[in-house]
Amino acid sequence: MQQYFNEHLTLKHRNAKSWQSGSLFLKALALSAFAAVSFSAMSQSASPAASVVIANSLMQYDKPDRAEKILEAASKEGTLTLYTAFRPQDLPLILGPFEAKYGIKVKAWRSGSNNVTQRVVREAAGKKPEVDVIMMPASEMEAVYREKLLQPVTSPLVKDLIPSATVSHKQWSTVFMNVTVHSYNTQLIKKEDLPKSFNDLLDPKWKGKLGVESKAEEWFSKVVTVMGEEKGTKYFRELVTKNGMSARLGASLLHNLVIAGEVPLALTVYIDLPEKDKRAGKPVDWFALDPVVAQGFNMAIAQKAQHPAAALLFYDYMLSPETQKLLASLHYYPASTKVANPYTNMKIEVIDPVVTMDSFAKWTKSFDEIVIKNSSSK
Repeated sequence: MQQYFNEHLTLKHRNAKSWQSGSLFLKALALSAFAAVSFSAMSQSASPAASVVIANSLMQYDKPDRAEKILEAASKEGTLTLYTAFRPQDLPLILGPFEAKYGIKVKAWRSGSNNVTQRVVREAAGKKPEVDVIMMPASEMEAVYREKLLQPVTSPLVKDLIPSATVSHKQWSTVFMNVTVHSYNTQLIKKEDLPKSFNDLLDPKWKGKLGVESKAEEWFSKVVTVMGEEKGTKYFRELVTKNGMSARLGASLLHNLVIAGEVPLALTVYIDLPEKDKRAGKPVDWFALDPVVAQGFNMAIAQKAQHPAAALLFYDYMLSPETQKLLASLHYYPASTKVANPYTNMKIEVIDPVVTMDSFAKWTKSFDEIVIKNSSSK
């Protein structure tokens, strides 16, 4: 997210309301490209204009033969392009069943959410858009939505999602929740010694043992807001001053350092990572202090999708009970209410991507000044 703002929206850091200015700057760059680009033909015999009409009608189509029509059109396209920040180790486990079931080839490009955002925006400013489906965290998806690079989708599966997983404009849906928990090395910390609240982390016994992801400003902002901004910022200043903090770039890296014992206790790790490795017999486990912060991992179809029917087929596939059940088996927090949630007793505080975008500069500055600048960053 920070890289996106650095490159495209530098005015935002001077004025909390300057998103509009940055947005207009991007739109000016992309205007000619948007006017020139059209959807690819849905079949060799279809004209570009006809393809647009077909694609648009499918996106909003809600008749009983919807699934049949989507599959027929998608089969003619035969492929789709996905840009995603999904966990690399799990991506083949999700794509494989889709390709096997429908015979649709998925060309996947996987990178960090900053890079995904950058690539989508750059392609939109050019004349050769490639992406059909985008999957990444909610805040980055909100940035792309504000640039008008997505399109609304009506899917019957949306009604089965948890309330925070949908929006009225219908331009994205949540696939699963990225739940941030705290992981610890079980060879270095006993379960009975774990803190019961954030205040317990102020105990001197945690000095030199704590770690945080260096781009966790969204988690930080939510925790501070729930605590009360004045109280929350005071708390984190005291915590870092008293017990220190090791800041590491990337939740996966931080998680691996917990397993290695270099960071005994990490405050910001996605729940599926320690759950997987705990079950694999590695010396790691997790716990959660209130508030438990979560952010949607969202999916959208690109406004200029070259394979719109295949994209729509994939959209439904990701929200289907079968795929949501698969995600739950991989220890994700599913967005569907139609499958058993492995974390049913967990109350989560969901990050609002709109609030994140509107106040990003403020919280990035606060997190950097309070945590990062006073941490041992690597």
